[in-house]
Amino acid sequence: MNVLFLCTGNSCRSILGEATFNHLAPAAWRAMSAGSKPTGQVHPRSLALLEREGISTEGYYSKSWNDLPTTPDIVLSVCGNAANETCPAYLGPVLRSHWGVEDPAHVAGSDAEIDAAFMTAYRILRHRIEQFLALPLNDLQNDRERLKAELDRISTLLP
Repeated sequence: MNVLFLCTGNSCRSILGEATFNHLAPAAWRAMSAGSKPTGQVHPRSLALLEREGISTEGYYSKSWNDLPTTPDIVLSVCGNAANETCPAYLGPVLRSHWGVEDPAHVAGSDAEIDAAFMTAYRILRHRIEQFLALPLNDLQNDRERLKAELDRISTLLP
């Protein structure tokens, strides 16, 4: 099963989601990420955070949803609401859920405040990913309605 973490810029949250999911997921599950208007680079604070957490950053880059290596089975949009973000809508026969997380790249303040915003985004995504991976995935693969309900339930969880 392929999971797509989708946002607009594909530089922070979707990359954090992709890398964390791939770090934690069983072999049969893979994540990818993309943006509708990719920035073209991964935010350096995202990479630094992943490295501090012991998660590989090898091969992650900012890319368009037009450049996906495969069609996703599940799309998790991670756009937030604070900056009036318009979250892209992936069209196609996929299971979709919105896991909104505020964009740490838009936080202004001291280095400590900005780092804290990145850590908050990471912790929210990691918690939701852990909850996702704790589901009976083999059973849910064939029950799309129940899987959608679980993904939507997880979208509201905070660590």
